[in-house]
Amino acid sequence: MKRKSLFALSAVVVVAAAALVPVLWSGGDNLHNGTAVAATPADQAALIKKGEYLARAGDCIACHTVRGGKQFAGGLPMATPFGTLFTPNITPDDQYGIGKWTQDDFYRAMHTGRSKDGSLLYPAFPFTSYSKVTRADSDAIYAYLRSVTPVNVASRPHELKFPFNNRNLLIGWRTLFFREGEFKADPTKSVEWNRGAYLIEGLGHCGMCHTSINAMGGPVNSAAFAGGLIPLQNWYAPSLTSNKEAGLGDWETKDIANLLKTGVSNRGAVFGPMAEVVHNSLQYMSDEDINAMSTYLKTIPQKSEAPEALQLETSEKFGGELLKQGQKIYGDNCAKCHADNGLGMPPAFPPLANNQSIQMPSAVNPIRMVLNGGYPPSTDANPHPYGMPPFAQALSNQEVAAVVTYIRMSWGNHGTAVSPQQVSDLRSAPLD
Repeated sequence: MKRKSLFALSAVVVVAAAALVPVLWSGGDNLHNGTAVAATPADQAALIKKGEYLARAGDCIACHTVRGGKQFAGGLPMATPFGTLFTPNITPDDQYGIGKWTQDDFYRAMHTGRSKDGSLLYPAFPFTSYSKVTRADSDAIYAYLRSVTPVNVASRPHELKFPFNNRNLLIGWRTLFFREGEFKADPTKSVEWNRGAYLIEGLGHCGMCHTSINAMGGPVNSAAFAGGLIPLQNWYAPSLTSNKEAGLGDWETKDIANLLKTGVSNRGAVFGPMAEVVHNSLQYMSDEDINAMSTYLKTIPQKSEAPEALQLETSEKFGGELLKQGQKIYGDNCAKCHADNGLGMPPAFPPLANNQSIQMPSAVNPIRMVLNGGYPPSTDANPHPYGMPPFAQALSNQEVAAVVTYIRMSWGNHGTAVSPQQVSDLRSAPLD
């Protein structure tokens, strides 16, 4: 779950956190003309605090804040196959922000994907998931955003290719891929399960990273949560429905919770875009919310597998040569932390043996880790994480392919050999 996130035109690719369940805050506000209104200054302060939590949980800051810039002032470039989108200013500035927006305007944007003036919003803003967020939670986020410091900075116009700069074309996309409606609890499930479902499917929009998108930029709903390559960012969001990848059916709930809350667990660690999600968002969520998410994630049923991306294959003979070469490279560079037997020293140094993320059909993530290194997120519970050094300068494409091949095919792992061409393709991939 980016994560300065990288968006496709029609799908945000950030795995962020999630919102509180509807019942948590359903009784705290009075209603006036269908809009929540705080009755006293204390109520208003509570509403703003709730909204701050929700905005943090939804990782709003990651997309609406340029690194080193003013909070929520927008301007973050989002490279897409169709051009570059720039995130808007959502501070309460009357000229360039949402200072003149009402609660109804804000809820309409969240729920229907339409701006204050009625224009269609690009689905880089994940309204397909936000539609499930309750009115009470939307009003709380609005109250919080109205409380932050206004920034008088104009939102930069998008730089999209023709005809994608014509918003009217979104009508067809919405017809195919968008169904508005708030989250409906499943009465056959527990309160905790429903809470987790609301967190994952609503403000969290986790499926937007962990579900493949098609050529039109729409989600492949038949393979929801079955994993997919994040467009242009060149990280693979693993399947949450298959134990061959990151399926969590055989994980202990406490291990899932630790991974979400701290970025590390005895089963593995998060890197890349998911590390940013944990750092910016998930670590700040309550234990109750994290446990609810973990409960829901454990029960996601097996679904159709994600459409397979084209994979370069190596011959069996060359794969054998890479395996032998990789064993020596592993011993020289990796065994000190991950051990000769691949069991590592968790949670500081994750195991590579019997690690589903190593064996997935897509070898993108282990290749990128060897090339670029990285750290799990720094969190309150794990403030000084151990990192993985980069080897892009030290190892050639073939040497990286060899060591990745070795870890994918050793200690009982059932991965396939990696082509040096795959390494070459990823060597110049963006780091953010």
